[in-house]
Amino acid sequence: MGAVRIAIIAAAALAAILLAFLVRGMVAPKKPPPVAAAVAAAPPPRPMAQVLVAKHDLPVGARISPVDLTWQPWPVDALNPNFVTDGAAPAPIPDPPSAKQVAQETARAAKDAVMASGPMQAFDGAIVKEAMMQGEPVIARKVIRGGQSGYMAVVLLPGMRAMSIPITAETAAGGFILPGDRVDVLQSRAQPDGKSFGTETLMRNLRVLAIDQKTEPGKDAKAIVGALAVLEVPASDVEVLARGKAQGEMQLVLRSYADLGGSASRGGQTRASIGMRVIRAGQATEVAIP
Repeated sequence: MGAVRIAIIAAAALAAILLAFLVRGMVAPKKPPPVAAAVAAAPPPRPMAQVLVAKHDLPVGARISPVDLTWQPWPVDALNPNFVTDGAAPAPIPDPPSAKQVAQETARAAKDAVMASGPMQAFDGAIVKEAMMQGEPVIARKVIRGGQSGYMAVVLLPGMRAMSIPITAETAAGGFILPGDRVDVLQSRAQPDGKSFGTETLMRNLRVLAIDQKTEPGKDAKAIVGALAVLEVPASDVEVLARGKAQGEMQLVLRSYADLGGSASRGGQTRASIGMRVIRAGQATEVAIP
């Protein structure tokens, strides 16, 4: 066998061996990449805090009570310095809670806050100055309390005006008229003939906003004796009370809680009468003649 033939056979054998390795590499299954390299590392849990929020929509002028507020989980890195928190140290949440778990935890925190004194009680009785939506954090600048600047303007209903009239214990039901009550305003005047008098109901069903500067009665207070009563009057009827103040003393008549329906309205003048004493068989009787 010649050297050339031997060389050809050796080259063919080497090529066969290389081809066998290539075919084996194509047929053999590929090893999967390491799991650590394919799956990105999960981010660490975010620390959460409890933030005081509106439990439902709160319109301007609404008076807040603890049942209007609730606690809601809030990421610590998204907290605003104006938010009100429960004061507890934030802790990371290991696993994302379900919606049911969040609702249960929020209800429990809200119940605990109502039963104990805390940030929620600080807003009890405050008036909403800027409307808040459900789930919106409650902040101090959106509410106002009695005695603060701008309180009366927030308490007034749209289309109404606040007007003060002088009162005494005699003209204000002995001091038993308190802020929040409803009253009628009456005025009695002598007639031009000097022998009769007329009583006129100037306004009906007005809300008492304050007695002097007291917008709320004190704890367990049953009466307030003051010099001024601030009344909520429709804008179109302010002149009625202004004219009444110029004509003389006015009286506030307390309305029953069972008679608070309807809106404020103007009154009307009653018929003038003349007092007369009639004597019959020695018995004197006072008679009013229209």
